[in-house]
Amino acid sequence: MYSFLANLAKLIFGKVEIRNAHLLPQDGGYIVTCSHKTWLDVVALGFSMPGPVHFMAKKELFDRKIPAYILHKIHAFPVNRENPSPSSIKKPVKLLRAGSIVGVFPGGTRSDEDVEAKRGAITIANLSRVPIVPAAYHGPTSFKELLRNRHKAVIVIGQPYTVRTKDKEQMTAETKVLSGKINELIKEAQKIS
Repeated sequence: MYSFLANLAKLIFGKVEIRNAHLLPQDGGYIVTCSHKTWLDVVALGFSMPGPVHFMAKKELFDRKIPAYILHKIHAFPVNRENPSPSSIKKPVKLLRAGSIVGVFPGGTRSDEDVEAKRGAITIANLSRVPIVPAAYHGPTSFKELLRNRHKAVIVIGQPYTVRTKDKEQMTAETKVLSGKINELIKEAQKIS
């Protein structure tokens, strides 16, 4: 179902320019972290990566049967943002160690403001010992806008980097670094499109 929906999304979306795709790691798993203003950035990021992306998604999206079924089929998994459990970390770490791509929106929710990242992506990267790939999306923000204007969308990929932290203070510092990287990529993406 992932491949089918990715191909359908490509057809509807049209052109998505991927800048710096050569920076994506070629071997092993990695975390792709992206700005999050609309559900369309999830779709664009999902079909633009070289393989299936296992997105962390808020658990409320899984409350209804049909959306939950589709989300599971496209490799998304639920996370309780208010009260994260150990499985919120274990599942993505297991996926990453198996060589998968995990998608995290570090702001935790859709926002038009600059991203103030939460520590989840940093914690997962630290435990799994895989690179974080910062990214930013700029393009249509609604289905109506997508169909009416066929705006060109762009995803800018940033330089992958690894995180090695030992305490909460370092985690907080690394989280701010990630926020800064994504916000710089947002500005770059806005200039392109």
